[in-house]
Amino acid sequence: MDPVRWRYEPFARLTVAELYRILVLRQRVFVVEQKCAYLDADGIDPACHHLFKEGQGREPVAYLRVVPPRVKYAEPSLGRIVTAPEVRRSGLGRALVVEGLERARAAFGEVPIRIGAQKYLERFYGSLGFVRASEDYLEDDIPHLEMLLER
Repeated sequence: MDPVRWRYEPFARLTVAELYRILVLRQRVFVVEQKCAYLDADGIDPACHHLFKEGQGREPVAYLRVVPPRVKYAEPSLGRIVTAPEVRRSGLGRALVVEGLERARAAFGEVPIRIGAQKYLERFYGSLGFVRASEDYLEDDIPHLEMLLER
């Protein structure tokens, strides 16, 4: 795989076009593909930094947001972690989370990082060092759990 060139921007530095393309990817996967009607624009994006890789045509193919502590959880977190269907199983999802963790550590130090993960991804996040930190719960009718990375 070619070296990944990441973009990492605070909300205020995203152009309208970049934000639009990011929202298209998030809605393409979380709303359309997963058949889940929910409010993606949850008010948290302005507090976050946004990590993404653009593919052809400048469309994001991988994205996550780094959420500061006390915005969603007591700890910093990663959220809206998504890859476009056409790049799945390429290693880009793992590279995305690793890069997101590095960016969160650079911003907040060596503190625990929490995620709210879809249950079917528990093994994937576990392979990156996250451990279960809650019972299963339903979010928008999709099974989820909280996971925590201690190191």
